[in-house]
Amino acid sequence: MVKVLVREKESIQEAVRRFGKLVMRSGLKKEMRRRKFYEKPSDLKRRARLRAERRSAKERSLYLD
Repeated sequence: MVKVLVREKESIQEAVRRFGKLVMRSGLKKEMRRRKFYEKPSDLKRRARLRAERRSAKERSLYLD
């Protein structure tokens, strides 16, 4: 959970901006976007496999250069 304590002499706009940055850094926004729609477990596995294949291909190409 992300919490922001408003500092002395800090405007609400500054506190809200600081809160937004904390949310981005914590990965909460990405998690909310990911959970917005249900995704079948098979689709999750397929996407993870494709991501791993791309990563390994990229690593192989770095070694060949």
